[in-house]
Amino acid sequence: MRIARIVDRTAFIMSKPVCYSAKAFATPGATAPLAATTIERRQPTATDVQIEILYCGVCHSDLHFARNEWHFTQYPAVPGHEIVGRVTAVGGGVTKFKVGDTVGIGCLVDSCRTCPECRSGLEQFCPQMTMTYGSVDKHLGTPTLGGYSTSIVVTEEFVLRLPANLNPAAAAPLLCAGITTYSPLRRWKIGPGHKVGVVGLGGLGHMAVKFAKAFGAHVVLFTTSPGKIADGKRLGADEVVVSTQPAQMGAHAGSFDFILDAVSAPHDINAYVSLLKRDGTVVLVGAPEQPLPVAAFPLLMGRRAISGSLIGGLPETQEMLDFCGRHNLTSDIELIRMDQINSAYERMLKSDVKYRFVIDMASLR
Repeated sequence: MRIARIVDRTAFIMSKPVCYSAKAFATPGATAPLAATTIERRQPTATDVQIEILYCGVCHSDLHFARNEWHFTQYPAVPGHEIVGRVTAVGGGVTKFKVGDTVGIGCLVDSCRTCPECRSGLEQFCPQMTMTYGSVDKHLGTPTLGGYSTSIVVTEEFVLRLPANLNPAAAAPLLCAGITTYSPLRRWKIGPGHKVGVVGLGGLGHMAVKFAKAFGAHVVLFTTSPGKIADGKRLGADEVVVSTQPAQMGAHAGSFDFILDAVSAPHDINAYVSLLKRDGTVVLVGAPEQPLPVAAFPLLMGRRAISGSLIGGLPETQEMLDFCGRHNLTSDIELIRMDQINSAYERMLKSDVKYRFVIDMASLR
């Protein structure tokens, strides 16, 4: 058995792709800050695209992952899954991209390609999906490392084309915050004549407001902060409701076709269920750490529903980017240096960002 293991290990080493070094920011543990390091990336295989990372958005998921709040982090951890970059090399079998193209990478870098979900263009539900960070790299056998890095190598099928008219820094959050809110609005066929609520004006919520308005819906923003009323209207909300005011909430009882809940903190979801029309739906895209208690009768009496949604597949993500190109939609961002990431995490916890941090990766070079 000992000899067999040695043979297997040797075979793995011999078959391991040639690698190169890249600069990155990583954390060695849940309580440690992120700091500069060097990581290995594989040289492009026949179907790979090598990308110089120009900008990387900072998602709240990055913080959860870095601090092991979801209990699956392997260290050292390199977060980042809202990636915009420039193609620097392609494998011999690549047909969709060429050197110099501006491209995006989202939350996924691979999947099995053969299951019903993959064949339906719903790679985000593939049981063997490979996440940009927090999964196992199929080529190296090591944990995947995300976009807080100077470069990345991804199989061509999981690379997305960025419309040329979009600001690449402001487009980076579209690869997660954008598709996370676009997908459920499309799935529930939101359009003119619909009354849509958006709960929370953060990285996700501000994109939900922009998309729902672009789709032609009447958009109502719910926020606990009276100071966000003007900004909510600037972003496209037709009305802004301060959710801590019972009279304002009560004025909308039973009137919504659809409510997108983008809040990741504990909150009373029943207050929003009661605002739905018959057959209306609340869709969760935020992920509170603790379960949300749900009362049965508000669901029963209106045949209402609570559902959830997870990013989008590759075809829908490209559709979203193309839609943003036609409508000139991007995120509202604050551009930061790589060495500001730890303070950015602390500011995120205080909701002190309007509405997405994006790292200028030139600051790492």
